[in-house]
Amino acid sequence: MPLYETVLQEKPAIVLEIGNALTKLGFAGEPYPRSIIPSEVVDHRAKNAGLTTPNRKLFAYGNETELYDALVEFLKTIFFKYVLVSPKERKIVVVESVLCPTAVKEGLARALFCHFDVSSVFFVPTHLVVLATLAVETALVVDIGYKEAVVVPVFCGVQALYAWEAQPLAAESVHAEIRRQLVACGVAEQLLTEATVEDIKIRTCFVTTAARAAKYRADDGPSPPEPCPDVEYAARGDAMITIPGRLRETAYEVMFPVDNDRLGLPYIVLNAILRCPRDTRVPLAENLILIGGSTMVPGLAARLKAELMALLGSDLYRERLFVSGFKFHKAPSEPNFTGWLGGSIYGATDLVLTKSITREAYGKNQTIPDFTNYDESRGAPMRGG
Repeated sequence: MPLYETVLQEKPAIVLEIGNALTKLGFAGEPYPRSIIPSEVVDHRAKNAGLTTPNRKLFAYGNETELYDALVEFLKTIFFKYVLVSPKERKIVVVESVLCPTAVKEGLARALFCHFDVSSVFFVPTHLVVLATLAVETALVVDIGYKEAVVVPVFCGVQALYAWEAQPLAAESVHAEIRRQLVACGVAEQLLTEATVEDIKIRTCFVTTAARAAKYRADDGPSPPEPCPDVEYAARGDAMITIPGRLRETAYEVMFPVDNDRLGLPYIVLNAILRCPRDTRVPLAENLILIGGSTMVPGLAARLKAELMALLGSDLYRERLFVSGFKFHKAPSEPNFTGWLGGSIYGATDLVLTKSITREAYGKNQTIPDFTNYDESRGAPMRGG
């Protein structure tokens, strides 16, 4: 029987992208995830008290046993509340970063195979599958999520992992800056829950221009900028929080720090390009892809491009990086689930049959391969096995 007939007759694979803050889930071959849910679980104390509302981050674990228990509970919620299918004998596609901790990857595989009895698991790297949504094979993928910003070059379908860069310049840092400025303005800390701060960020904040940001940094300058209008935000009950115009413009400046460390977002993008071979630098600079929920803020792409162009003329890069400009791709989906869409595309091909780890293979060798150690046949024991 031809392979494509087998693929069409099979039930579609379930595609999961489990992030630090949000999890995207759905079926292979579909253009959108069925649900986007918080990556949270109910801890044992709350469950014993009869509570059902998630109250703990999925990856806030103390040891691998806690992680495994949390993953099992979270997967139960996914399969039986949102996807509404039995995972038994199902194929699973997991979209994960190559920087994902090994303990998380192995715990997830053990939960899927041993507890839910799935037929196979196909791990696909986020930064690689994103390119499938654009039908390109070379790009510089900038992933800004909740915990950190990760830059991974991909050239001719191969991740250049020796050139990756990462810094904690993401939503968590922005939330901390918003909370700091509001507390300095006299807002009670108990009003600033994580959900409230995130809502303030989404509804009121944006990335300002480089020129205005420079004026804000020089507070004692001759011509301070006129801030954008303040906004009244309704918090719990009758409480009202005034969001200053300065905060609205400067909350995202944590991504563009001006200091001697030179580890801001534009620097790690240029450093990643510099660490690649010379003949790949121009194609990478002309194929930038921004993914992750934090890239959806208005003004980020324009500000990043302006900062990159300014740095090209600086002493640090003028004689080292010979690039004339930068071009950004627009993915056919929202940036927050572009990685999931790439996994959905991969899950609808015959790769899910030929590259997956089957339950039988996992029973013989429970070591999950990663980017440093990959064995397609899984016949011989691998390093650490």
